[in-house]
Amino acid sequence: MKPDRRAPPSVAALLVTALFLAACSGNADDKKTAPPPVPVAIAQAAARDVPFAVDVVGRAEAFESVTLKARVDGQIEAVLFTEGQRVAQGDVLVRLDPSDFTARVRQAEASVARDEALLAKAHADTLRYMALKGRNFVSEEKVNEVRTNEAAAAATLRADQAALDLARAQLSYTTVRAPFAGIVGARLVFPGSAIKTNDTALAVVNRVRPLLVSFSVPEKHLPRLRAAAAGAGDKGIGALKVAVSLPGDSAHSFEGSVRFLDNAVDAATGTIQMKAELPNVDEKLTPGQFLNVNLRLDTLRQAVTVPNEAVQQGPEGNFIFVVKADSSVEVRKVETGASTGGLTVVAKGLQAGETVVTDGQLRLTPGAKIRSKEDAPAPAATATADPARS
Repeated sequence: MKPDRRAPPSVAALLVTALFLAACSGNADDKKTAPPPVPVAIAQAAARDVPFAVDVVGRAEAFESVTLKARVDGQIEAVLFTEGQRVAQGDVLVRLDPSDFTARVRQAEASVARDEALLAKAHADTLRYMALKGRNFVSEEKVNEVRTNEAAAAATLRADQAALDLARAQLSYTTVRAPFAGIVGARLVFPGSAIKTNDTALAVVNRVRPLLVSFSVPEKHLPRLRAAAAGAGDKGIGALKVAVSLPGDSAHSFEGSVRFLDNAVDAATGTIQMKAELPNVDEKLTPGQFLNVNLRLDTLRQAVTVPNEAVQQGPEGNFIFVVKADSSVEVRKVETGASTGGLTVVAKGLQAGETVVTDGQLRLTPGAKIRSKEDAPAPAATATADPARS
């Protein structure tokens, strides 16, 4: 065999080869360092009218509540209601033993009858003596004495008539009636129980149609409250509306109107007490229940809103990841306002129509590229064998 006598590669060829290898190595490094787009959920900021409302916790109260007590001493004869019963105004709830009071009424009636007879006799004496005085058979002094007796008899009759009225009133107090329509509570006394005047509780009656809801609002909302009341004219604070719902059941809401605004702020809590009135026609709410209260104070016109999830908390306040035209993101510091219905009002730092990130923020950095999760490519279909080639 002949030895291989091929000439060594030239310097130019070696240089071209080195440059080619370097270019290939640089492209590989670029491909390794460029991160893929981050999949995120996005939404557009929109301008809309947003109701400004305050969410607080309140408690239901009876529109009227009375603890019935006896106005006379006595003994329970009968309890005429069922626990939890709906009662109308004037319904008899409890009856006391009326024997003593009936006797007092009869005694007072007898006294009145006696006084009426004595007064009739005194009046007849006065007429007779006045006739005798006209014929100078009796003196003026005797006539005055007879007139005095008649006046005294009339005064005694009036006193005994007052005693009769009192006895009849006390007899009527032995029948305890419902002062208004409502629901009566548990039985607190039973037949045979001895009771004292204004001491022993007989029953509790609550009026639940309508129903009151008591709640407290932070004092920072007072300017809006006063502005709303001033703008309502004659309606005043009653023009404010509330939406009330049960905890954990926001799907069922009850509408009502503000009825009361306290005249002072509680110095201990920095809140002011308010009350709203609900029709409660179906009696679905009961006094004592805790309720979620949404108080509507104002409406923000054409406010810029984003989903609540878009707003992030940072050391310098709230911020939002905003998507730019080249699919990169920037961190935008914003000032937020009211939040309602899953939307947050952005008072400053964002314009309507801009795109914001609502999910996936943890993987983002300023300038990072993103792609929408909705634009993710669909998984490739599984290849099947071609029957023509089998």
